[in-house]
Amino acid sequence: MNKVTVAKSAGFCFGVDRAVKMVYGELEKNTNVATLGPIIHNQDVVNDMQAKGARIIETVDELKPDETVVIRSHGVGRDIYEQIKAKGNRMLDATCPFVSRIHKIVAEKTAEGYFILIAGDRDHPEVQGIVGHCDENCLVFKDNFELKAFFEKNYKNLRKKLAIVAQTTYNIVVWGECLNVIPKDDPDIVIYDTICNATDTRQSDAAELAKNSDIMLVVGGRHSSNTVKLYEVCSRYCKTYHIENSDELRTLKLPNAEKIGITAGASTPAYIIKEVQTKMAENEILAAQNEDFDFAQAIDESFKKIHTGEKVKGIVIAVNNTEAIVDLGTKHTGYVALDDLTDDPSKKPSDIVSVGDEIELVVIKVNDAEGTAALSKRKVDEQAGYEKIVKAQQEGTVLEGVVQSVVNKGVTLTVLGVRVFIPASLTGLPRGAELDQLLKKKVEFIVIEVSEGGRKRAVGSIKAVQNAKKEEAKAKFWETAEVGKTYTGKVKSLTSFGAFVDLGGIDGMVHISELSWKRIKHPSEVVNVGDTLEVYIKDLDREANRISLGFKKAEDNPWEIFMSKYQVGDVVKATIVSITSFGAFAQIIDGVDGLIHISQIADQKVENVKDVLNVGDEVDVKIIDIDEESKRISISMRALLENADDEAEEEAPAEDAE
Repeated sequence: MNKVTVAKSAGFCFGVDRAVKMVYGELEKNTNVATLGPIIHNQDVVNDMQAKGARIIETVDELKPDETVVIRSHGVGRDIYEQIKAKGNRMLDATCPFVSRIHKIVAEKTAEGYFILIAGDRDHPEVQGIVGHCDENCLVFKDNFELKAFFEKNYKNLRKKLAIVAQTTYNIVVWGECLNVIPKDDPDIVIYDTICNATDTRQSDAAELAKNSDIMLVVGGRHSSNTVKLYEVCSRYCKTYHIENSDELRTLKLPNAEKIGITAGASTPAYIIKEVQTKMAENEILAAQNEDFDFAQAIDESFKKIHTGEKVKGIVIAVNNTEAIVDLGTKHTGYVALDDLTDDPSKKPSDIVSVGDEIELVVIKVNDAEGTAALSKRKVDEQAGYEKIVKAQQEGTVLEGVVQSVVNKGVTLTVLGVRVFIPASLTGLPRGAELDQLLKKKVEFIVIEVSEGGRKRAVGSIKAVQNAKKEEAKAKFWETAEVGKTYTGKVKSLTSFGAFVDLGGIDGMVHISELSWKRIKHPSEVVNVGDTLEVYIKDLDREANRISLGFKKAEDNPWEIFMSKYQVGDVVKATIVSITSFGAFAQIIDGVDGLIHISQIADQKVENVKDVLNVGDEVDVKIIDIDEESKRISISMRALLENADDEAEEEAPAEDAE
């Protein structure tokens, strides 16, 4: 008795199924639909869509104004998206998430300067779409022979890093042969396994079935790449026939066979596979016991079960404002709510995941009746993060995080999915300081305590990191510090006797006498907290960790300025700044005063200086002496009066002669 077996994974993959459903969904709404190329490589499905009103176009220019254009599952290059945007038509993107993932990889790697190698059929629309995301920085190879030729002739002169991807429907056997050609352990070569899981499984299942069959029937479109690959795989093990539908069975001259296998490409609907199976039964090739075969049920039963609490992997197939939708490779549609994607309220689902991403999840709840599963990425992240937090505590690793909230006696932040509490005393702020100043700020901390049990919590310390940095800065400072070396620092605090300056983790003091060439009563007359100063080391006390700093510059020394501009005999204007019993001090320039002795105020005896001069008076004086060693200047008002008398006496005889 003949036995016919249908491969478990035959037929539509979820990417094709998604694309087909998108088109039929629009047609049911009476939308004017135009698909950019046949939506799938199956003429029966394409004919049915056209009968329902869909139109196939080859270029964006063919679009009519009222049409919704559908990007098929094969995907397109970046330029096509730009053309559609410029055209202004509504667009539905049915690109398979696995293909979208390849687009993302090659675009990122191209931007990083990599040269892209693509395993596939260069004439296939999927490959052409991938090429369209590489900015012409790529090469398509069909097999291991072409790849070997590339490495022998071109690789050495390329001078670029390589990223290697494969068409999603690429032959897994040939892919294995290609991997053997690629140089091993080359850090400049990155390989991505981009063959679709469904393709991999379908080809593997077909190969196993072919090994145990006398003949194989591969059902699918003539132009379907993955169907052709199935034919190639099965042909390695037994006599294989490629048919598009059940009508072609009549044209085949099938040999006598006890074991017959059937598989189908990703573009082949279940009803066509069922028709092939039924036709085989009508020709008495299928045993009677298989007459009640339910293909849909067989596929359904082939799906694995999932259970609450189980860890699973899935591909993100859609993202909206509230959740991500995930394909688990089962009959369930997976949903990850925003709260189960992240605990950061400022994030959207699209900030966490993108279509095509493969993510690890925990099953929260399964609804077999509705075919849905509630999933959590956050729980996986929390567990992985908790393990990293524990390791960080053990190794003393410095972590970074943004302070999210101020709570009683401290602040909190979330790092690697774990809530970290930092007590006020460990924030690094002065005692009694407002903790709100840390809110939304990025901080560095170490983990000093990790909770055990159900609630994964940790305690951190910012202060410990700051102290460690200070010690490191101090050690580094003392290694190179020497008298005369200049530094740029910030004024940290002021006292009545000087200003403390932060030199980068270590403080030095500028004495009040070093802040200005003038006499000042308080440092605040010259500097304020937060000011940036350029200082130099005047003295070092390594044992006491004391650093004396200078701030005054020689070129600003008022005495030097005075000496460069003035000399004995010069007549200058001066302002009275103080009065004593023996004379008055007058400022010649800022920071330099001269003494007008009581005997030099007038050409007659002065009993009391205050009878002649007041503070603030501006007077003309003559410099009569400069004591450089003592930095003292004598100036005289009387000398100018005497000069005036002499000039008058010289003029008088001339008048008498007249």
